[in-house]
Amino acid sequence: MTLLIYDSKKLIEKALKVFSLFLTISVLSACAQMSSVAAPVGISNNDHDALVKYYEDIGRETKARLRENKKVLKEYEAHPYYFGRQGLEAQSHAKANVREYEKTLREIQIHADFHRKMALEQKGKVINKAKANQDRDLTSKSPESSVNKGL
Repeated sequence: MTLLIYDSKKLIEKALKVFSLFLTISVLSACAQMSSVAAPVGISNNDHDALVKYYEDIGRETKARLRENKKVLKEYEAHPYYFGRQGLEAQSHAKANVREYEKTLREIQIHADFHRKMALEQKGKVINKAKANQDRDLTSKSPESSVNKGL
């Protein structure tokens, strides 16, 4: 009987050691310093010209995918009878893809504009807001949302 109790104590001690090790690793990994802004691999955070080129390349790829999805969506809308019940699901999926690619394209443009502005500041040039595309209002899609509605 004492042998069984002794073995269970060892088992509990080992379990506590494993648990404490796991807890220590979890706390250390949670406290590790992480970059607040994820930079693309191979490009330093202060190389704004390279970041502008990176975001413009990503933007071109996203535009191509957006065009493809719009073409597919037009086909689903023009000939829904070709696709049957699955066509409705595919059409809904294509609409969601178009919305997501448009949103991604806007975000990419914002990042590219920001880094273009930073690159100009690094070079010591005077910033022309029209050239850096910073004069756009991206806060609302519809113009009537910012207008006083009869108050």
